[in-house]
Amino acid sequence: MKGLILCAGRGTRLYPLSYSQPKTLLPVANHPVLYYCIQKLVESGIHEIGIVIHPSQSQIKEFVGDGSRFSAKLHFFEQAQPLGIAHAVKQARDFLQDSPFFLLLGDNLLMDSLAQLRATFEAAQADCSILLRQVDRPQDYGIAELKDGQIISITEKPKQPKSNLAVIGAYLFTPDIFTIIDTLQPSARGEYEITDAIQGLLLQNRKITYAITQGDYSDVGTIERWLSANRWMLDKRFGKEISVGDTSIVENCELIGPVVIGEGCVIRNSKIGPYVSIQDGAELINCYEIRDSILLEKTSMVDIDWEVQRSVFGRSSQMVGKPQEQNGIFIVSDRSYILFPQTKKRSEP
Repeated sequence: MKGLILCAGRGTRLYPLSYSQPKTLLPVANHPVLYYCIQKLVESGIHEIGIVIHPSQSQIKEFVGDGSRFSAKLHFFEQAQPLGIAHAVKQARDFLQDSPFFLLLGDNLLMDSLAQLRATFEAAQADCSILLRQVDRPQDYGIAELKDGQIISITEKPKQPKSNLAVIGAYLFTPDIFTIIDTLQPSARGEYEITDAIQGLLLQNRKITYAITQGDYSDVGTIERWLSANRWMLDKRFGKEISVGDTSIVENCELIGPVVIGEGCVIRNSKIGPYVSIQDGAELINCYEIRDSILLEKTSMVDIDWEVQRSVFGRSSQMVGKPQEQNGIFIVSDRSYILFPQTKKRSEP
């Protein structure tokens, strides 16, 4: 059995943060989203993994290297045009050949393991197994309709959903899925939909099984979902603990876990947490309170005497000064500079 991770999406809803790096490399609890996807496959006994990228995403290759640190062998395939999940899968057809394979979306995070999905697939000798989860806005997802415990339809982003069970980006297929993909036509949004391919299997009376997860799940496709994923991943990895890199300096600070601080950081006279991830090389001096936020590499924040929350600061961004407002939310791109000049009262005439 092999694995396939799709990473070619451009992540436009995460601009400006995903403009300078692929969204699958954006960190959650200080590890890129792609890191967790690879780990999920390796934990499931999958060590031969394909990754579909856009030709411009050389940073992904640089991050994962040859895969040895994951105990996996990695192969790369390109999807030059955003023509949908089924089209992306087709780019790796020669690699997958006659092997059943896991398919993961590279911007999705799952708390639970993939063991239950694999067990249902193998026990039933299925043609396809999909992971489902109840969601609040089913019209935003591919939705499965069930009858008597069997999947009877899959619909992509239905206007009138027939259930709230969403297909959340983890699948198992046999190679027979390619015979369906070859027959697909573009959807109304111009993409070759994997939900249409699964529907094609249903029409051929192929055996499709499913597992329903109750664990946390995040599609890291917007800033709010990214922050949400950071919160529950920090909870999962650290609980209320605080993790500080060995080469970082933390002096005269109040840290409220969960907080993770990378290497080479300097943090003084500041209140940090809960739910804060700080990547390598950050500098925080005299910061009143930072919580529920993500700070990327080499972020610098100095003399911030007010509350910062639900914010994201890009790589090598800087913020200095004391504004009049008492709190704020910021989405700051890489290499940006924000200065709040100190205001002076007018002298009396």
